[in-house]
Formats: sequence, C-alpha cells, structure tokens
Amino acid sequence: MNAIILAAGSGKRIREDVKDLPKSLLMVNGKPIIAYQIQALKQAGINDIIVITGAHSEKFETENVRYIKDHHYNEHDILGSLLEAKDFLKNDVLVLYSDIIFESKILRQILDSKGDVSIAIDMAWEKMYEGRMEHPKYEAENVQLNKAKKIIKIKKNIKNENNDVGEFLGIVKFSSYGSELFVKKYEELIETHHGSFQQASSISSAYLTDMIQELIDSKIDVNPVFISGKWCEIDTMQDLKKAEKIFPS
Repeated sequence: MNAIILAAGSGKRIREDVKDLPKSLLMVNGKPIIAYQIQALKQAGINDIIVITGAHSEKFETENVRYIKDHHYNEHDILGSLLEAKDFLKNDVLVLYSDIIFESKILRQILDSKGDVSIAIDMAWEKMYEGRMEHPKYEAENVQLNKAKKIIKIKKNIKNENNDVGEFLGIVKFSSYGSELFVKKYEELIETHHGSFQQASSISSAYLTDMIQELIDSKIDVNPVFISGKWCEIDTMQDLKKAEKIFPS
C-alpha cells in the first residue's frame, strides 16, 4: 500500500497569517503538520508516501518521501491535484488531506476497512465546532447516512436533523479495484462532462468530495468508517492553537 498526501492547496483562511508557507508545514508544537502524518503512516507500515505539492514546493524537505509538483495548482482544485498522481492510483492506496493530525488508532481503523472505497467519518463532529469561530460549522464536509448506515450524500452544510450526519475527515482508502474505478470514472468525465459538476462549477474546480458523490450516484459503494479517537483539522490560527493542546509535544 502507498499513501498520497494532498499538499498543493494554499489554505485560503490561514493564508494571511502564514504568507508563503504551505499550510501542511505549519508547526504544531515544533513539528510540521505533515510530519505527524508521515510518522503515523510509517508506524502503520506504509513507507511508500507521495506528497503532491503546489506553490512553494521547495520548502518541503522531509526525506524518504516522493514529491510530485502539481504545476497546474492554480488551474484546478483538490480533485485535479490528486489526479496529477494517477500513476500511483493503481493499487491499494490511502489518500489524505494535508491539514489534519490524528491519532494512530484512527489510521488503523480505516486500514482495517474491507471496502473498495472507504472514507473516515466522525459522527461526534459537532463538538469540534464548539467555540470554533473562524471556521463555521456550515463549512464542514458532511456525510449523510440512511437508516442502513449507507452513505447517501457528501457535501458541505448538511443539516443534522436526525443524527444521521457526520464529518468527513479527509482520509480515503482505495483497494486496487477501487483505485481503478476512481481513475476510470474521472477520465470518462474529463472527456464527456461539461458545465457544473456536483457542488462545483466545473470538474476543474471540483473537490474530492464531489467525486465521491459522483461514485455514490453511480451506484458504487462508498464504505463509511466510523472513527473514534482524537483528530484535528488545522484551517485557521485558532485551530492551530487547539491542535497544540490536543497533541502536546
């Protein structure tokens, strides 16, 4: 198994505070966010790690990982960035957002999943937004389940009226077959689709969640992995301070 870390984004909310530093290189108690991820992956036995970079890629210095420069990071969003590494989307693969820190047991939970496409979900997500003023709850990437605990919807700002909504952590596990399905579906869409795509104005501006919804709409099973454990998304300076409390050095 390999892992792909999506680190080409600029971090819109935190950009003014970090200037020309990629968000994944922000220090949390003296260690970059991405270093926490790489450490957890290697502890889980995943040593083939690919990091997709964008602006200021020269600032990434971690050794024993492979870097792919997304030269088109200004032309597409996170989905297009991931497909810059489609040559590595062939076998079992873990895809991660680069702005999250998590306990190693969360990684084990999703690695144990048997589905072809599995996503990590936190059903206790609303607690994370208590006092989180700079990143409102309606910006969460939500996942809605039916009564059979199957995923029916993934997008921002789904109302949690029946306690059937969780938050997507930004971790996806693909089996070899799941990787093949994902890439094939994307390549078909690039050739044939025009106009808006799911919640995005176009495929080029699509998020990973838009593509996951497309899989769901195509009757491809997306398996929920209900995580338990500590994790933190770092999207603002307020989040950074919180992460330093959750993950002390």
